[in-house]
Amino acid sequence: MNYKNFPMVSKVVFGRGSFNQLGDILEPKRLNTEAPFIFFVDDIFKGDAWLCSRIPLSYNDKIIYVSTVEEPKTSQIDALVEQIVLDFALKPSGIIGIGGGSTLDIAKAVSLMLTNDGESSKYQGWDLIKNPGIFHVGIPTISGTGAEVSRTTILTGPKLKLGINSDFTPFDQVVLDPELTKNVPKDQWFYTGMDCFVHCIESLNGTYLNAFSRTYGEKALELCEAIFLGDELTEEEAQDQLMMASWHGGMSIAYSQVGVAHALSYGLGFLLGIKHGIGNCIVFDHLEEFYPEGVKTFKAMKAKHRINLPQGICSQLSNEEFDTMITVALSLEPLWENAIGANWKSVITRDKLRALYQKM
Repeated sequence: MNYKNFPMVSKVVFGRGSFNQLGDILEPKRLNTEAPFIFFVDDIFKGDAWLCSRIPLSYNDKIIYVSTVEEPKTSQIDALVEQIVLDFALKPSGIIGIGGGSTLDIAKAVSLMLTNDGESSKYQGWDLIKNPGIFHVGIPTISGTGAEVSRTTILTGPKLKLGINSDFTPFDQVVLDPELTKNVPKDQWFYTGMDCFVHCIESLNGTYLNAFSRTYGEKALELCEAIFLGDELTEEEAQDQLMMASWHGGMSIAYSQVGVAHALSYGLGFLLGIKHGIGNCIVFDHLEEFYPEGVKTFKAMKAKHRINLPQGICSQLSNEEFDTMITVALSLEPLWENAIGANWKSVITRDKLRALYQKM
């Protein structure tokens, strides 16, 4: 049997205020004064002096603010790579992503595409990247996606919503500063936290489960339940622990896989542009057949925090639109194999998926 030789983030710093060390972390990685560090920053922070004034710019380093109203597209990645190639004579010393999962995925994808030829859509899939990306750093400002630790960068392409899954994708350095998550709106905090919760449920109930992924998944689940169902944590403790839950949840799926909720959520994201966290929540709410205990816990969390999910988002879709979503969902074969087993194609039919989508 061949076991996965899994790449991890090689360096990570954790702690409140650790963002202030970014300059010291980056400087040894500077190739020369003409090779800039490019900072991709979620444009929600534009004008936020508390965060942006602490970004350590030197020489011709550059901040590029990126919109995360929509999730990252392959066309957006290609345009950013072209912009960097045209604006700078030398390849950058590094790419730094500061933001949520979308911003981190943009940073990972641009890092890879600066060293791999062609359009990013041709690398959507598993292990298609041939060359290591340039040095890249992830700094999450919201917790739950696991993007800071994962080997994928999720992109919506012309035909599919599918990650660039590669051993070269994980960050070389991650800075985990829970203080950066202090102003996250409540709904977004919940949706992104539930992304982590769903990672745990899908990993722990999957056929790919092993002691490695179980250890991380069980710890992440324990943290999620304390954060979203408990009352004992201070705000700072909750921030610290959700950042750790995100890390552990990401590690759990890295050595196993996600499942039904993610596969169906990708379909919603591709067709309707529904963002990943809320998409997972909308889907997971209807998956008692697959994850009965997990859905029961999710509904308790949703009630405790008075979260009202959108209803009827698929009620007006045409047959063609349902087919598009179903095709995207079915393309994620490793997710279905993890969720159902090797015989998943005899269980998961197009009609079954349509019936699930019609509930949403």
